[in-house]
Amino acid sequence: MKLIIKDLKKKFEKKEVLKGINFEFEKGKIYGLLGRNGAGKTTLFNCINEDLPIDSGSIYMKDKNIRKLEAEDVGYVLSTPNVPEFLTGREFLKFFIEINQERIKDPKSIDEYFDFMKIAEDDRDKLLKDYSHGMKNKMQMLVNIIAQPNILLLDEPLTSFDVVVAEEMKQMLKSIKKDHIIIFSTHIMELALDLCDEIVILNKGVLEKMDQTNLDDKSLKNKIMEALKEE
Repeated sequence: MKLIIKDLKKKFEKKEVLKGINFEFEKGKIYGLLGRNGAGKTTLFNCINEDLPIDSGSIYMKDKNIRKLEAEDVGYVLSTPNVPEFLTGREFLKFFIEINQERIKDPKSIDEYFDFMKIAEDDRDKLLKDYSHGMKNKMQMLVNIIAQPNILLLDEPLTSFDVVVAEEMKQMLKSIKKDHIIIFSTHIMELALDLCDEIVILNKGVLEKMDQTNLDDKSLKNKIMEALKEE
C-alpha cells in the first residue's frame, strides 16, 4: 500500500508554499518530515487530510487498485490536541468507539485501550478538561489509532511529553508501523533520526528524501542541516 502525491501545489495569495510535491509513502515505515518553521509541513498535512483544497496535482492511494483518498484513510494528530473537555476519558472513548464501530476491526475493551496507551487507572474517569496537555495528546493519538486508518499524520505529537512518556510513545509507534503509513512531522532532528525509517526534507516547497546509505550519524546530521539551510 502506498500514498502517492503527484505535482501537489498550494499557495496563499501570492506566496507559493508547496511548489510541486512528488513523493510515494509506503506502508510499514515511519517517515520523519523535517523542515524549518514556515516550510509548509502543516500545510502539506492539511492538504492530505483535505482540510485545505489543493491548487493542482493529485493525492491518491495505491494498493490492489489506484483509488481516491477517502476520509477514513487518514488519522491526523494535531500538535494542539482537540478533545471534548466536558467528557471523561472513558466517556470519550466509549462515544468514539460507538460511532465508529463499523470501521473498527478486532475491537478491544475500553480498559485495554487505556492500558495500550499507558493511561493510569486513576485518570480514566477524570474529565478531559483536567487532563494535562500531554494526556490530551495521548487521548487524541489513541482515538486515531483505534480508528485504524491507513495513514497516520503526526504533527509534532511528542513535544508535550516528558522524557519517559515520549520514549513510551516512540516504542508504541514502532509497534504499530507495520499496519500504517506514518508521517511524523518534527523540528527535532535527533527525534526523527531515532524514530523514523526515512527522513524527508520539506524545503523550497518540495520534498527530498535523504539518502542515508553509507552515512554515519554525524555525516547524516550534517547533510540534513545543509539541506535545511538552503533557502
